[in-house]
Amino acid sequence: MRHVLLIDLADEAEAIARYEAWHAAGAVPAAITSSIRAADITQMEIYRSGNRLVMVMETGPDFDPVAKAAADAADPQVQGWETQMNAVQRPLPWASPDAKWTGAARIFSLDEQP
Repeated sequence: MRHVLLIDLADEAEAIARYEAWHAAGAVPAAITSSIRAADITQMEIYRSGNRLVMVMETGPDFDPVAKAAADAADPQVQGWETQMNAVQRPLPWASPDAKWTGAARIFSLDEQP
């Protein structure tokens, strides 16, 4: 299943540069990528335009967002990573109070067009 999520970064060149450096190939700690894969997230990409980030995530049949959130909350390494990200990430203005990344609703698919 595909998930598309959005969040903003602090609109500061230094914050954006730090975030990109933290996500460069090989820079994300192995504990973080392992926790992602263990949740049956099979693919994840993050794109940036200005200070807006878009995450495209593919999940397998065993993905459970509630279980992933619970596992993340219990993992000190993931919590450390999240604290680092919180320094530069900004929830969207319309995000629910308990959300970090905000899901996007698909409104068009070429596959559904004649």
